[in-house]
Amino acid sequence: MSHSNLIILSKNSPPNKPGLDLVAAVDLGSNSFRLLICQAHITPSGMQLRTIDTLREPVRLAAGLSPGKVLDDEAMERGLVAIRRFGERLRGFKPEQVRAVATNTFRVARNAQKFVQEAQIALGFPIEIIAGVEEARLIYIGTSHEAPAVAGNRLVIDVGGGSSEFIIGKGYEPKLLESLYIGCVSHSIRFFPNGTIDSHAFKEAELAARREVQVIKGRFHKSGWNQVIGSSGTARALADLIADNKLNGSDEKGTLESLERVSSGIITLQGLKALKRRVLDVDHIDRIQLVNLKDDRRPVLPGGLSIMLAIFDELGIEKMEVSDAALRVGVLYDLLGRTQHHDMRFVTVEQFMQRYAVDREQAHRLGNLAAEFLAQLPKPNHESRTDNLSLLGWSANLHEIGLSISHNSYHKHSAYIAANADMPGFSKNDQSRLAALLLGHTGKLGKLSNNANFTDWRMLFCIRLAHVLCRSRADDNLPKVKVKSADSETFEVQLHKDWAEAHPLTEFSLRKEAAEWERIGYRYSIKLSD
Repeated sequence: MSHSNLIILSKNSPPNKPGLDLVAAVDLGSNSFRLLICQAHITPSGMQLRTIDTLREPVRLAAGLSPGKVLDDEAMERGLVAIRRFGERLRGFKPEQVRAVATNTFRVARNAQKFVQEAQIALGFPIEIIAGVEEARLIYIGTSHEAPAVAGNRLVIDVGGGSSEFIIGKGYEPKLLESLYIGCVSHSIRFFPNGTIDSHAFKEAELAARREVQVIKGRFHKSGWNQVIGSSGTARALADLIADNKLNGSDEKGTLESLERVSSGIITLQGLKALKRRVLDVDHIDRIQLVNLKDDRRPVLPGGLSIMLAIFDELGIEKMEVSDAALRVGVLYDLLGRTQHHDMRFVTVEQFMQRYAVDREQAHRLGNLAAEFLAQLPKPNHESRTDNLSLLGWSANLHEIGLSISHNSYHKHSAYIAANADMPGFSKNDQSRLAALLLGHTGKLGKLSNNANFTDWRMLFCIRLAHVLCRSRADDNLPKVKVKSADSETFEVQLHKDWAEAHPLTEFSLRKEAAEWERIGYRYSIKLSD
């Protein structure tokens, strides 16, 4: 993604107040929660982000996951305490200035939604649970904007608390993305319970991580890379420990080269092995003697170190540069892109339309009509009309992708693809809402009326009505239609009587549509005017 001309800045906005040029990212990771506030600057060479404020809370959320994948009350309270602090700092920010994302622990926890509901109230902004591949994409975007330029491909690796992301890209564009379920918190709990350390457990931890990396090894080697970047978190902690404890091998010489290596943030295979020896000198994490080992990093050091060693060994890495840019920086660049219509979700929908050979004329016909209907309905106070119009358009563009599988129940196939496919730019909630609209755009409504989480009834009304009217797949047969909604459970459709008489099939379909809505408790009337 090009990083130029992404946002129009407010020149009058003071740097210490939430102006149009301030943006904030909230990264709710499995190990730490982070808040990053930046000021965006347009330069002749493109856009730059200048850090205004940062907050980090080492909540170790993944440590509160039970074997049954349920977050315990203590972990959730640690998280809420941190989020309340973030919420105070973000007071005065507008919704378009803030994006909050949640990662692996939220993806796997069975009670994640309960926590997210409370967390959104505490934060004051929506929280998106993003898929592993989407996390990888955002990590690469953030890292590529901060990393030194390189000719050819770069490999970016982020070892997080509950998952590790691997990305090969070129310039600002990610090309190959993977997310593996290995992280410093989960690995430390699994192989070093209660902080105990021994060589056998460490070997088992490395082998387990290597087995995971082996799954992606072939494709990544085939693509190749000229640069390896370790992104934030575990990589930064390991680089600092190796440098501060002079474990890179040549640091004792005091040469200019060694000083540059310390200051630039480098992880070497030699340094990792030396750090491993220091860790295995003791039998418990509390007894590890390392310069500048932080208390919040100590419990997850063995897990993170074993994973990084496995990655180096399995992928044949000798040296890794470390970047402080990570997921939260990528979130900000992606957020800024959305404000100037560089929203990755539009690119993803376009790719899906190509992949599934969508009838573009029908999709656009349906989408334009549905949008026209939504514009006629009153806007509730809580609704983001811009976001909903985008979602309605994506639903129209993708409503027939299930035809690639079968005409029978194609809407179910469309919904399944949207709910389960990797869709860069889309959060889990985005995909869930999209899938529900695809499932409900035709057929019985009972399948959605039993879903307490579904609230997009107005948009569903619009796309279903458009679908009925666009059955002929032609523009010249479309009538002039007015729609009304006196309340959240009442819809009215008005069209000309002469047109209805000339199109008996469509009038019959509209009557069936009204009956379907009334079957689930809605009032749906059809008025024919002279």
